[in-house]
Amino acid sequence: MSNITAAVIANRNKKHFLGVPAPLGYVAGVGRGATGFTTRSDIGPARDANDVSDDRHAPPATKRKKKDEEEEEDEDLNDSNYDEFSGYSGSLFSKDPYDKDDEEADAIYDSIEKRMDEKRKEYRDRRLREDLERYRQERPKIQQQFSDLKRSLATVTSEEWSTIPEVGDSRNRKQRNPRAEKFTPLPDSVLSRNLGGETASSLDASSGLASMVPGVATPGMLTPTGDLDLRKIGQARNTLMNVKLSQVSDSVTGQTVVDPKGYLTDLQSMIPTYGGDINDIKKARLLLKSVRETNPNHPPAWIASARLEEVTGKVQMARNLIMRGCEMNPQSEDLWLEAARLQPPDTAKAVIAQAARHIPTSVRIWIKAADLETETKAKRRVFRKALEHIPNSVRLWKAAVELENPDDARILLSRAVECCNTSVELWLALARLETYENARKVLNKARENIPTDRQIWTTAAKLEEANGNIHMVEKIVDRSLTSLTANGVEINRDHWFQEAIEAEKSGAVHCCQAIVKAVIGIGVEEEDRKQTWIDDAEFCAKENAFECARAVYAHALQMFPSKKSIWLRAAYFEKNHGTRESLEALLQRAVAHCPKSEILWLMGAKSKWMAGDVPAARGILSLAFQANPNSEDIWLAAVKLESENSEYERARRLLAKARGSAPTPRVMMKSARLEWALERLDEALRLLAEAVEVFPEFPKLWMMKGQIEEQQLRTDDAAATYTMALKKCPTSIPLWILSANLEERKGVLTKARSILERGRLRNPKVAVLWLEAIRVELRAGLKEIASTMMARALQECPNAGELWAEAIFMETKPQRKTKSVDALKKCEHDPHVLLAVSKLFWSEHKFSKCRDWFNRTVKIDPDLGDAWAFFYKFELLHGTEQQQQEVLERCIAAEPTHGESWCSVSKCIRNWQFKTPDVLRAVVRELSVPI
Repeated sequence: MSNITAAVIANRNKKHFLGVPAPLGYVAGVGRGATGFTTRSDIGPARDANDVSDDRHAPPATKRKKKDEEEEEDEDLNDSNYDEFSGYSGSLFSKDPYDKDDEEADAIYDSIEKRMDEKRKEYRDRRLREDLERYRQERPKIQQQFSDLKRSLATVTSEEWSTIPEVGDSRNRKQRNPRAEKFTPLPDSVLSRNLGGETASSLDASSGLASMVPGVATPGMLTPTGDLDLRKIGQARNTLMNVKLSQVSDSVTGQTVVDPKGYLTDLQSMIPTYGGDINDIKKARLLLKSVRETNPNHPPAWIASARLEEVTGKVQMARNLIMRGCEMNPQSEDLWLEAARLQPPDTAKAVIAQAARHIPTSVRIWIKAADLETETKAKRRVFRKALEHIPNSVRLWKAAVELENPDDARILLSRAVECCNTSVELWLALARLETYENARKVLNKARENIPTDRQIWTTAAKLEEANGNIHMVEKIVDRSLTSLTANGVEINRDHWFQEAIEAEKSGAVHCCQAIVKAVIGIGVEEEDRKQTWIDDAEFCAKENAFECARAVYAHALQMFPSKKSIWLRAAYFEKNHGTRESLEALLQRAVAHCPKSEILWLMGAKSKWMAGDVPAARGILSLAFQANPNSEDIWLAAVKLESENSEYERARRLLAKARGSAPTPRVMMKSARLEWALERLDEALRLLAEAVEVFPEFPKLWMMKGQIEEQQLRTDDAAATYTMALKKCPTSIPLWILSANLEERKGVLTKARSILERGRLRNPKVAVLWLEAIRVELRAGLKEIASTMMARALQECPNAGELWAEAIFMETKPQRKTKSVDALKKCEHDPHVLLAVSKLFWSEHKFSKCRDWFNRTVKIDPDLGDAWAFFYKFELLHGTEQQQQEVLERCIAAEPTHGESWCSVSKCIRNWQFKTPDVLRAVVRELSVPI
C-alpha cells in the first residue's frame, strides 16, 4: 500500500510537459527573460580598433551572408510606417510559421471576400459606367469634338478646296532659313596688292609674321625677296602635276596609264559600287576569313571572299584571294573559272592554262579556254587538245564541230560517234551531212547503238520521204513502234504527236501523217475515241500543224463515217485552213455518208456559188431536195441562190412551190419580202395578210405588214396592225419599239411614252425598251427627264451595256471618264461599253488607245456591226491604207449581222442586195464622229 502511494505521489510531482516535443514557435527562455544578452563567447576576445582583424573566430561566410539577408528583410515596424486601414507595410507575423490552421483561415476569408465582391459587382460596374460616361461628356475626344465639322466637309466644293491656303510657318525668316556663315575667297589681285612694301614696316621684326612678308628679314630664316607672283605659283603647281602624271606612265609600252585630262573624272569609276553599310562588309569579311582559316579546302569560301572584295571595288585583293584559293584547292574547277573571270584577258589565258594542267579532264575549263581565244584557228586547237584528254565529251565534240566546215565536220563527227556512240545528236548530225546511202548506214548503226530512241526512227522516215521513197515512210514508222515496244519503251501519244508536228514543220508531210495514223489509237478507250480524236485535231490546228489535224480527221471519219458532228468539224476546218477544192471534196464525201444533213448540202452549194459556179450549186441543191424533200432550209437556200443571181421569176416559182409543199412562217416571210423588194407592195400585203391569219404568233410577219403600210403612208392602218400584233406577240420587243416610233413621228409623244411603259410592264428588265424611252425624251429635248429615267433604268438593269454606253455620252465631257470607269466595273466585257470607251478616246484624240479598244471590242463580239463601222470610219480618218484594208477584210470575214446602225441599213428594203462591204460603207456614211 505504501508503495502504491509513493508512485502516485511521484506521478503527481512530475511536470506534464516533460518528454513531450516543444510546440511550434517555442523559444527557450523567453518566458523568464533569458534572451537579449550576449557573452564574451558570443563576440570573441576583446580587441583594439586598430588591430588587424582575425577571422579565425568569425562565422562562416555563408552564415554571415544569411544573417545580412535576414537583417535586410526585417520589416520596419515604426509608428510612421503604420496605416490605419492596412496596418504596417510589412506583416507583423511574417516570421511566424504558416500552418494548416492559417491556410484554412485564409481560404475561409477568401471565400467570404469573393462572395461579398459578387454582391457588390453589379453596383460597382454600374457606378464605373456612369463615371466613365460623365468623364467622356466632360472631356470629349478630339475626334468627337470635330465630328460635326468633318460631316460638313461633304458639302465643300472643289473651288473651296483649291482656295484653302497652305499651312504657313510662324517663325521669322532667319529662323526658317538658317544659313551657314559664308566664306568668300579673295582674288589674287587683292593678295598681291596687300603684300607690298608699305605693309612691311608695320610688322615687328622679332615676330614670326615678318618672315611671311617679302623684304623683311628674320634672323635664322631664309626670306624670299621681291614681289610675290601668284600666277607663277599656279604655273608651277600645274608643272608639278604634269611631272607626277608622267611618273605613272607605262615605261614599257610608252602608253599613259592615267589619262591627264580625264584624271579626276576617272576617279569616279574607282568608287565602290556597293551601297550598303560598311559595317556589314567588315562583318562579312571577318566571317569569310574565319571560314577560310577553319576549312581552307572549301572552295565556296574562297569564291565568296573574292566576290565580296569585287563588290566593294577591291578587284586586286579579290584576284589575290582567288589565286590563293587555287593554290590551296588546285582540283576545284569552280575556283579556276572564277579566277579566270576576275583576271584581265591576257592573264586569264595563263590562269586557265594552269587550270588545264591541274584538271585536264574538266570540260568547263577547256570550253572557257576556247572562249578566251579570239581567233577561230586557236579555238580549234584548244578543242582538239581537249578532245585528246576527254574523248567521250559530247559537249566538246559539238563545240568543235560547229567551228569546222562541212567536210571537216563530217570527219570529226565520224570520229565523235565512235567515241560517244550513245549520243543521238551526234548520230543525227552525221546523218544530215552524209549522202543518202551513207546516211541510211549511219542511221542503221545509230539504231544498233541506241535501240530505245524514237528520233532516229523519225529521222530515217524523213530521209526516205525526202528522197522520194514515200512507200517506205509508213513501214519505218510501224517498225519503229514494234522495235521500241520490244525494247521496253513506253509509247507516249503526246510525245509522238509532238514528233509529228515537228515533222510537218520540217516539211515531211507523209511522215507526220504516218506517225498520226500509227499512234492515234494507242492508249484510248473505245468509248472515248471520238472526243479524244476531236481534241487531238483541235490541238494540232492550234499548233498550226494543219496536215496533222487533217490526218486526225481522216482517221476519225474512217472510223465514224456516219457521225455528222465530225464531218461538220472537218468541213469547218477545211473552210478555215484548206482550199476550196479540198472543202468541196470533203463535202461530197460527207453528203454521201450523211444525206439527211441539210447543213452539209448547203455548205457545198454555197462553196460552189461563192466560186461563181451557179449551175453546180443548183445541182447540189437539187440533189439535196431528193435527199430531203420539203426541207425549209433547202427551199430558202435555193430561193436565195436565184434571187442573188437576179433570177427573180425562178425564185418566185420556187417560193410558190415551197408555200404549197412546206408552208412555214419563214417561207411566207421570204415570199412577202421578195415581193416587197421587187416593189410589188399589194402582192406582199396579200401574202402577209394570209400569213398572219395562219401564223399570228410570228412577229416578223406583223412587222413587215406595218412597215409596208407606213411606206404607203397609211399610218392609221400601220398603228392598227401594230396594236393587233402586240396583242398576239406581247413579248416581241421590236414590235413595241416600232409602235412607239410611229406614234412619235405622228407627234403623239404621250402615247409613245404609254406604249413603251406598257412594254416595260409586260417585259420587265429589258434594257432596249428603257433605252428607247430615254431616247424619246432626248429627242423631245427633255434631258432632265431622260437623266431621271436613265437612273431608274440602271437600277432595274445594272448590267445592261447598252444603257451604260448611252449614259456615258449623256454626261458632260468632264464627267464622261468617271462614268466610263463605273460602266467598266459593271460590264467589263460588254461590247457596247467597250465601243463607248473607244469613242470616248476618239473624242479626246487619243488615237493609239482608241485603236486598241476598237480591237478589243471586235475581238469580244465580232458579230456587232456597229463596232466594225466605227472602227472602219476611224481608220479612214486616222489610219493608213494598210490598216483600212485590214479592218475591211476582217469585217468581211466576220460577217456581222447585229448592231443598231448596222441593222437599220442592212434590213432596209432598198439595200436588200447589199453585201457586207456595201453595208459597212453605207453605215460609215451615216455615222458621225464622236465629240
